[in-house]
Amino acid sequence: MESAGALAKELGRWNEVSDFYRRASEFYRECGRAQPASDALAKGASFLEDNTPDEAIKMYDEACSILEEDGKEQMAFDLYRAAASLYVKLEKYSDAAATFLRLGSAADKCNAINSQCKGYLSAIIIYLYAHDFQQAQKCYNDCSEVQAFLNSDQNRCAMKLLSAYEEGDAEGIKQAAQSSAIKHLDHVVIRLAKKLPTGDLQTIKKLADDDGEDSLDENDLT
Repeated sequence: MESAGALAKELGRWNEVSDFYRRASEFYRECGRAQPASDALAKGASFLEDNTPDEAIKMYDEACSILEEDGKEQMAFDLYRAAASLYVKLEKYSDAAATFLRLGSAADKCNAINSQCKGYLSAIIIYLYAHDFQQAQKCYNDCSEVQAFLNSDQNRCAMKLLSAYEEGDAEGIKQAAQSSAIKHLDHVVIRLAKKLPTGDLQTIKKLADDDGEDSLDENDLT
């Protein structure tokens, strides 16, 4: 089936590429072999990225799920990254960020702290690139509840980025985007970080100021 899928790829018959690699994956699963089942889907997905990217993403997603169900999350890290990269290419930034957060959760289960923290920082950068400061802030707050992230270089980098956004400081954002923590992320995320800041900084600063005033009001008991 995999050979047939590879031949379909050479002939440019993209629907058949998907069908053959899916069937190969099903046969592997019937034999209780999760890793080759996932690999078959991933291979098919990599062939489909340019021509049918939506189908490629579905196959990457299924390949990850197979490994997750088998307790082999660590083997799926490259697949999460491939799917996230494809989402960025399609400008589906929320999906890309969610995929990096999924990577972070998987890394948490197998105590891969460095990959976990890199996944969280990647998601925050993607939200900032997509002009969604509030979601980036929420993501940072949620991730900071994880002790491993709270004490990490990636956390400090995210905090500097968000602080610079709150102050409307374009130079501060550019400096934070050059930190060593970002240089060790996936290339697709590094490229987005280099383009920061995007969006209207003054609007973001006003939003941050308004949020600050609201929280002060809530604490005012007089």
